[in-house]
Amino acid sequence: MTHTTGKTIGYGRVSSYGQSLDIQLEKLAAYPCDKIFQEKISGVDQNRPELNKCLDYLREGDTLVVTKTDRLARSFNHFFTIIKRLEDEGITLKILDQSVDTSTSTGKLLLNILGVLAEFENNIRKERQMDGIKKAKERGVNFGPKSKLTDEQVREMAERKKAGEQVKVLMADYGISKDSVYRLTRPLLNKNTDQND
Repeated sequence: MTHTTGKTIGYGRVSSYGQSLDIQLEKLAAYPCDKIFQEKISGVDQNRPELNKCLDYLREGDTLVVTKTDRLARSFNHFFTIIKRLEDEGITLKILDQSVDTSTSTGKLLLNILGVLAEFENNIRKERQMDGIKKAKERGVNFGPKSKLTDEQVREMAERKKAGEQVKVLMADYGISKDSVYRLTRPLLNKNTDQND
């Protein structure tokens, strides 16, 4: 699918089939847009076929128009990945409800401010997460995947390993990785060794 450059292309999205795209489509049509891509799909969905088609359709000199930032991307990181792509390909972005226009210095400044706020928000979130993990560990909460095996199975596996059974056989029989075989059996085998000493 090809077109002459300088086109104005719209993209609209709502999260579910119960929501209406009408308001977005009216704004995009009134802008006006030469072509509009639209879809009803969650913002966190990694696979958004119409957005991908829209981005692939755009050419240098075109303008991409959306009504709001969150209609375009699933996260700030995703948003700025798209911005970088548009910038590299010589495509202007216009966000109608937030008065962003990357063809102007003011629009670029607004995007930079959004970027700083996004980074700040991510850092705060990470800091809270680390604080939460630290406090949970202090309360004795263990993190990491839980073992798929029962205590009895782990004891049985340790006995088989001690008897000289190959690790790859144990991996296959219990459906776990090599690291898991060693990690789960080590405490029991070390305990047995200590008792024998």
